[in-house]
Amino acid sequence: MTNIAITRTTQPKQQPADETLTFGKVFTDHMFMMNYDEGKGWHSPRIEPYHNFSLDPATCVLHYGQAIFDGLKAFRGKDGIIRTFRVGDHARRLNRSAHYLCIPELPVDVVEESIRALVEVDQRWVPSLAGTSLYIRPTVIATETFLGVHPSHSYLYYVIVGPVGAYYKEGMNPVKIMASDKYVRAVQGGLGAAKTAGNYAASLYGAEEAQKAGFTQVLWLDGVEHKYLDEVGTMNIMLKIGDEVITPPLNGAILAGITRDSVLTLLRDWGLRVSERPISIDEVLAAARAGTLEMWGTGTAAVISPVGELGYKGERYVIGDGKTGALTQRLYDTIVGIQYGTDPDPHGWARPLGNRLGG
Repeated sequence: MTNIAITRTTQPKQQPADETLTFGKVFTDHMFMMNYDEGKGWHSPRIEPYHNFSLDPATCVLHYGQAIFDGLKAFRGKDGIIRTFRVGDHARRLNRSAHYLCIPELPVDVVEESIRALVEVDQRWVPSLAGTSLYIRPTVIATETFLGVHPSHSYLYYVIVGPVGAYYKEGMNPVKIMASDKYVRAVQGGLGAAKTAGNYAASLYGAEEAQKAGFTQVLWLDGVEHKYLDEVGTMNIMLKIGDEVITPPLNGAILAGITRDSVLTLLRDWGLRVSERPISIDEVLAAARAGTLEMWGTGTAAVISPVGELGYKGERYVIGDGKTGALTQRLYDTIVGIQYGTDPDPHGWARPLGNRLGG
């Protein structure tokens, strides 16, 4: 990347106390921006004070949904070093989403450098309390002004960051999820494998109904037979039945989670039996009734989220006496240990930004 122009804010914000952090409510002093124009490519990388956008009412992203994003984190370890987690993999996933939405791909090294530069500029915002982190949201939106269904010829890539606490109010305590046989989020051949705004819009109505019924999230089933597990609204789903760990395969209808991949790698490192295969809701419920089921979600925001209760067709099934399973806890402790630099990192997932960057 050419040199990044940096304009620092003259009005720095007041940082919230680490103990008060929730998720996605606070943003830092600066943002990264870069433009794309057909015939010119990606250009004008810059860091500016965090500010509002001005968009023409006919900007095509507002009408046709050409928008993608990703999400990753930076962590401040007890040693004072700030580390990011699997940045290159998130950059490559952003490009896979771009492919699905007919958006020009970004060079992976450009994405990595944009994130590194912004985190370094706003390093004082990386919280220190255990369980907190700096959430990083790279985003691309279509910016051409027109009405008509075709890909834009101009785009804006931007990155915003903010300090966060736990994603779910339950924290690492088990959550309750409801399998939906009524609504569909995605189908094979659609956009389920892309991290695009429309996928999340498609999940809102079903999620609202689930929350009214006392559940945290929806467990989406496949869009054809309404029989096989796909994913939860904000995370991939995994379960252990007997000695087999199972997660739905990447069939084009679910997101290729980076945390999902990290967990599968760890499980195989540990010599466990792992299957990426279709699994029906009936098989899951049978295991729940038999008391042989352990279930958890994986995702950047929550890392590992134990599932303590599963709802389906008006029935509720308690999993593992509503407590966090042993394997679930081990996975959480291991990944968090790698992220904060307290556990070995045999796969080189955590990348230090520098030596003891100051707060």
